[in-house]
Amino acid sequence: MDTKRKTAHPIHAPPDHIAIPTEKIGVLLANLGTPDGFDYWSMRRYLSEFLSDRRVIDYSPWIWQPLLQLIILSKRPFSSGLAYKSIWNREANESPLMTITRQQTHKIRDAMKRRHDRSLVVDFCMRYGSPSTKSKVQELIQDGCTKILFFPLYPHYSGATSATANDQFFRALMEQKRQPTIRTITHYFDHPKYIDTLAVSIERAYARLEHRPDILLCSYHGVPKRYLLEGDPYHCQCQKTTRLLREHLGWSEAEILTTFQSRFGPEEWLKPYTVDEVAKLAETGIRRIAICAPAFSADCIETLEEINEEIKESFLEAGGKEFTYIPCLNDDPAHIETLCAIIDENLKGWVN
Repeated sequence: MDTKRKTAHPIHAPPDHIAIPTEKIGVLLANLGTPDGFDYWSMRRYLSEFLSDRRVIDYSPWIWQPLLQLIILSKRPFSSGLAYKSIWNREANESPLMTITRQQTHKIRDAMKRRHDRSLVVDFCMRYGSPSTKSKVQELIQDGCTKILFFPLYPHYSGATSATANDQFFRALMEQKRQPTIRTITHYFDHPKYIDTLAVSIERAYARLEHRPDILLCSYHGVPKRYLLEGDPYHCQCQKTTRLLREHLGWSEAEILTTFQSRFGPEEWLKPYTVDEVAKLAETGIRRIAICAPAFSADCIETLEEINEEIKESFLEAGGKEFTYIPCLNDDPAHIETLCAIIDENLKGWVN
């Protein structure tokens, strides 16, 4: 094979043999997804795909789908659309999650090119919406990737996040005539570099404040409590992240709490609920709090709108005075270095 060209004919093949791309290694980052716009139909398409995922809502389709399609999706796109509208990146005409994930991908791509001699292809996909996992898998294979590392950008594993991203990746592979060798990254919630980067971001945020917050809340996206009882490790991993973070910062247990947000539906979810906990803290005399969101690799609707607007309002209305939201790690250089280190660890044996 002539590796200087993008494609070549096998040396001993007949003249009419199809051209074969030069072999490459692909790194495919994956995040949750985003609607194409905040209008009703864009929101409805996105919410329908998201809420129809049996990993997210595991009720019987015979019960759930009529309720979803006829009732929930007739109203929810309006309220969700208003929430997205309040945080929309109008300059790029996309959600912040899309903007940040693209920035992360570009910086990781540049960093990996500097680290490795051989050809590495770095791209991203979304579990829901565009760019789809299927389209990106197809592009990587057409580009010659015979090995693909799939990296869901969720620090913590959950069936409703990492697992459904993997499901979609595997479904895309099922349609390929020639499947590549694959690896997946399950989680990195306790990776030393991740904990260190998270701690530095908190110390940096605190240093900018005139008054030190009384308490830091680590607010994680919630899941039904039933998932924990059925074996999902997410709750335990979130608790461990908070503990490791507290130990790294050298704080007392009273200075940092674990809470859960984004409850949906009638059943009990992981507790304590962030929106209730901040109000309770204010009512007991806590006047200054800070909140970070360690389960999110990039700021999105759940952080920019839910935490920094709804949860903030709950705290202030209950008597709180100062509310500080500490942004996600996003494309901070230390975060990019952490993600690259995790990628490198999982590429061992494929690259030097």
